[in-house]
Amino acid sequence: MTPTKRPQPLVSAAELANELLYQTPPTILDVRWRLGGPSAVPDYIAGHIPGAVFLELDEEVTGPHAGPGGRHPLPDPGTLQEALRRAGITPGARVVVYDDGDGLPAARTWWTLRWAGLADVAVLDGGYAAWRAADGAVETDVPEPEPGDVTVRPGGMPVLDAAATTELVGGGGVLLDVRASERYRGESEPIDPVAGHIPGARNVPKTDTTEPDGRLLPADRLRALFAAAGVDAGTPVGAYCGSGVTAAHTVLAMTVAGLNPALYVGSWSDWVSDPSRPVATGDRP
Repeated sequence: MTPTKRPQPLVSAAELANELLYQTPPTILDVRWRLGGPSAVPDYIAGHIPGAVFLELDEEVTGPHAGPGGRHPLPDPGTLQEALRRAGITPGARVVVYDDGDGLPAARTWWTLRWAGLADVAVLDGGYAAWRAADGAVETDVPEPEPGDVTVRPGGMPVLDAAATTELVGGGGVLLDVRASERYRGESEPIDPVAGHIPGARNVPKTDTTEPDGRLLPADRLRALFAAAGVDAGTPVGAYCGSGVTAAHTVLAMTVAGLNPALYVGSWSDWVSDPSRPVATGDRP
């Protein structure tokens, strides 16, 4: 069997099972992750999609947490390239990424690989939970792929920093804050030292973009959701969250909806690192 080239951002469990039968199957990355928790390596060793290679989000997909750029900044290109080559990724390869099922680390990895210049990257919709629900094969052997020779070329996805975020809002674009509404309003802030939101941002929580099982809403429902927030195909749009992980999932959702969003990688954790930047609270942007 030979694959059909279709660089779509999502793949279903059934589609992935079929792709594993191709003469050249996709490279599969397991990026299960717990915010502030221990490594998910034990979960990976206990069972994973056949051939999947594990990557640590905090150590290989994002940059160091200490320093400028927020809690999950852009990775060092050399560090990322080393991790991708260890996973066996070659130029032009198709890559499928999955997590436990909430889509957050998988979406951030998808975004990072696209930013790094890889063209054919997809997220397994519903993650490992969907794979198991579809009776997908599971293995415990840790693969040792032949080293790849992919080259990381940053710049493949639009990126915002604090200044560009301000310019976006001031220039008639739309900035989406995808955190829970109570964090947007400034009523609760469990992680960062300041509560509230970036002035001008509109709140579209990530949970509004998914089904109860974690899969993304269909494209037409996503388009309607973003249209209600003032975003259509011609609208300059960006997204942020606490540290750029959850917002990457909304960037994935907007991409599925046919939009071309930018990610504020540093997000709220970067915004509030400068006390001179303004902060808004309440329901209004």
